Amino acid sequence: MKEEFLQNITSNQAIIHKVTRIYCDNVDNRKDLFQEILIQLWKSYGSFKEQSKFSTWMYRVAINTAITAFKRGAKKNLKAQYVKDLPPVADDEYDTDLEENLNMLHTAIGQLTGIEKSIILLYLEDKSYEEIAEITGITQNYVRVKMNRIKKKLESLMKGIT
Repeated sequence: MKEEFLQNITSNQAIIHKVTRIYCDNVDNRKDLFQEILIQLWKSYGSFKEQSKFSTWMYRVAINTAITAFKRGAKKNLKAQYVKDLPPVADDEYDTDLEENLNMLHTAIGQLTGIEKSIILLYLEDKSYEEIAEITGITQNYVRVKMNRIKKKLESLMKGIT
């Protein structure tokens, strides 16, 4: 069981990195959250019934752990924020307007609630509404409603950032 768990984690660890990046603003916090997610995955692994794909289950555990940590951090007045400064890309055709727009989007995403961050993360990962609903544990209709609200909220937030 341990070897199977490690193999699944190794082949899907990018999921944990994506979740930690969206919920934490610095490397130390990301490392702490990464470890916390791994612990929760291991504790929950016995309950994985293979009724869904491992990656779907992993997203659910990772996001729930991140939301819990995010709420705990907010209570301590240490609210996690999304990464604001992205490293520049070394490329001759580097698009500074694109970087500025991405930074504004990341700043706006950082102002969303925990579940909103989860939904937008999965949406940006090209997950279907069905997959987002399965991962987050909410209905597809509610995902659609939340997604429309999130888009409007991000648009409003980004106007305030410019």
